[in-house]
Amino acid sequence: MSVDTTIPATPDDVVAIFRRVLQRDDVTADSDFFQLGGDSLIATRVLSAVARGHGVELTFEEFLAEPTPAGLAGRITGAV
Repeated sequence: MSVDTTIPATPDDVVAIFRRVLQRDDVTADSDFFQLGGDSLIATRVLSAVARGHGVELTFEEFLAEPTPAGLAGRITGAV
């Protein structure tokens, strides 16, 4: 029997991750990660935090398609 360890995410959950990895307080649910100064290396920190906190491993391509907290939260919740 497998145990489901995935946890849905809200945009606020992902905002908190963005704020931590980007070291910025001005992140909102609609903020674009890359416009805030994020790059592919820092994006891996976001993806790792999502995997640890929500049990969902998103790809970098998924991150590129949805570079906002609201978009990523939707991807995480859709994978749950």
